[in-house]
Amino acid sequence: MAQLLAATTTTTTPPCGGLLTARASASSPGCFLRALPRSRAMASASGADAAAAAVAPPSLLVFSGGTAFNGVVEELKKVTTRVAHVLPVSDDGGSTAEIVRVLGGPAVGDIRSRCLRLSDESTSEALSVRTLLGHRLPLDPSEAKLEWYQIVEGEHALWDGVSQPYRETIRAFLVYFHNEILRRSAEMFCFTNGSIGNFFFAGARIFFQSLDAAIFLFSRVSQIPAESLVLPVISTNDRLTLGCELWDGTIIRGQNEISHPSNGRKEVVNKDCNSCSALPSRIKRVFYMSSEGSNLLHEVFPEANRTVLEQLSKVDCIVYAMGSLFTSVCPSLVLRGIGETIASRSIPKVLLLNGSHDRETTGLPASGFVTAITDSLNRTYGYPDKSLKNLVSSVTVPLNRFSANDWRNYASYHLLALEDGNIPQISPKDYVNALLVPKGGQIPLDIKNLSSKGIFHVVTVDSIHDGKTGIIFDPHSLIQALTSLISDRRFVEPDLLTENVESLNK
Repeated sequence: MAQLLAATTTTTTPPCGGLLTARASASSPGCFLRALPRSRAMASASGADAAAAAVAPPSLLVFSGGTAFNGVVEELKKVTTRVAHVLPVSDDGGSTAEIVRVLGGPAVGDIRSRCLRLSDESTSEALSVRTLLGHRLPLDPSEAKLEWYQIVEGEHALWDGVSQPYRETIRAFLVYFHNEILRRSAEMFCFTNGSIGNFFFAGARIFFQSLDAAIFLFSRVSQIPAESLVLPVISTNDRLTLGCELWDGTIIRGQNEISHPSNGRKEVVNKDCNSCSALPSRIKRVFYMSSEGSNLLHEVFPEANRTVLEQLSKVDCIVYAMGSLFTSVCPSLVLRGIGETIASRSIPKVLLLNGSHDRETTGLPASGFVTAITDSLNRTYGYPDKSLKNLVSSVTVPLNRFSANDWRNYASYHLLALEDGNIPQISPKDYVNALLVPKGGQIPLDIKNLSSKGIFHVVTVDSIHDGKTGIIFDPHSLIQALTSLISDRRFVEPDLLTENVESLNK
């Protein structure tokens, strides 16, 4: 345990703005720290260091949920491990919902899922650890409880291949999680379809009283590359609830109810748009609300994770991943500081378009996805004092997909906005300047509407057919296209961008 939790060393910047460097002293057996001006410190870098920096793999920040982007993580690791994966902590479905119901705290399912995808599998033990933490219990409640007891007592076959140090470390936090459940005697915990990784994660979070510490431990146990960061968009130890406002005024509470309501049954989540009833109206915005809230009066405004803002300010590319647009991507975009930082960067900002619609986006064209991202980053709706008050383009969807009242509400808002002479001119292209589109996808590609938003770089990427979700990106082609965009100098000088609709083959 001590080895796994070894402290890391940080570099300190003194108030004068210099870099701290070590210098040996003839009069002292040790060394002392002195501040050098930043320019001198930089100039002292060796030629070898400069050469290494020149060939460093690209760095990315990816906004995503815990499922759709997982399919390309392995391919991305072949190109670069310098990736910051930013994920929401508001998922209240599956086994995560049961953990949050009984023990409280943020949802860890998406984070656990990404950590597992990034975990090492180069040795037989690494594969055994990954299999253990990726295991789910049976759907039958009795069978699930029986198997859980076998695992927590160390008697299950899943422990085969896991060495004693790893076994004791992992099992210690599973036992701690189990003890926390038993302490809540008033709540009967249901182990149905439970994720062992989620249980381990929850045990670590409660033990350390820190989500970041739990991620650090999980990363060490699963041997995630040091350059790969898994970041909760909100660093908290409290429960977060996602709310949704529709254009007809309806308020929906909870991520699960927005994207794939389950009618209270314990079942495997199915996000296909045909698996549940349609929303009564289009989604206007998502927001955070108090854990017991039920309307707009209960909206809350959590702070964005500072590490996310730091990474946004220095990565080579920002990616809005495919997946559930309003419940996986937008919850990370509505926080203060996210939009401001993204708009300030002259780098590729790439939207990976879905291959098919889901309940949240039925009928929405490609430009509608861009508008949703823009509105989220601008915090267009909700409390006026929280909004960036930026000019954004109108929603570009077929008129028959919007009710007359929807259009009146939207037009009324933007007419009011246009009367304000002090509105800064930040357009959609400041947030999204390129689209990667899966070949044969169902999302209408309305090029004219995209170009009216200043987006001219659209690349069609080879796709494959998945039996569960339909058309998805071919992972190899997607990463190849993304790598090409990152190296495109036109994104560093945005004025050079011209209309570019092309097809990329394997």
